Amino acid sequence: MNHLTGDTQWDEKQINTIANDLAYLRLKVDLKLANDYPVFLDKAYPLGRCKEIRDEVFTLLQKALPKATEPGLVLIREALAKGATLEKVWGSLRGEYFQNAMILGDWYVDVSNDTVHPNKPRVEILPLTQSHFSSIASFEQFIKIARSYWDVEVYGNDICPALAPFLPLIYVDRKGDSWMGEANDDMLAMTMDSQFLLSERILATLPTVPIALRGEWDNKLSAIKANLLIHTQGQPVDFCQAYRQKQRHLDQSFRDRVVMAYLSLPKRGC
Repeated sequence: MNHLTGDTQWDEKQINTIANDLAYLRLKVDLKLANDYPVFLDKAYPLGRCKEIRDEVFTLLQKALPKATEPGLVLIREALAKGATLEKVWGSLRGEYFQNAMILGDWYVDVSNDTVHPNKPRVEILPLTQSHFSSIASFEQFIKIARSYWDVEVYGNDICPALAPFLPLIYVDRKGDSWMGEANDDMLAMTMDSQFLLSERILATLPTVPIALRGEWDNKLSAIKANLLIHTQGQPVDFCQAYRQKQRHLDQSFRDRVVMAYLSLPKRGC
């Protein structure tokens, strides 16, 4: 059976050949990453390491492709020569998980397919239309996955309201660990592209942080050097509106300041 996606047509044998060659790259990556990241939140490698794995395989693949003789890598190179693009993506997989993968033309290529369920094959290749992979388009969609996938409660960020237009969420897990989000590039781009309307909308619906948890955050923030983005108080929704008026959604230097402030905050497990 042939699968036709765009200008790239592969049969089952070719797909398996590509998957096998990518699996070999993945094994090379595992030798390094299993040593660098042996455990993630009490879970052994590769669980929870889809981004690190995807990024390392992507880098190895880019280096290998120009002179590759492996038949699977040659097929990838030929697809790229015909105009297909290879890009890294992050989003929702089947509405159940967050996943870092790659898209090659109209193909979904997952080289960290075993990072949620370790008994699955390392590599999965599917036509994008059959993969059930999609980008995250709203905080409502994001939270629905996060609550079940991470087993967390989610509150509106009234801890650092000056950060809330970019980072409107506060998470709490079953151990009581709490952290702010969501600071990956895709989510920051989503809220900035919406001119903070998506943040404003979710902040209007989420519950406020409980008093006991607020006290813990106050203690942690008091140890951080004075920073207006962290310590300025007010209403999160008001900051969304003010940033929109000031066109902060177009201000990359301001975004970078937000990220730097975020990096100084407590993270999960801290």
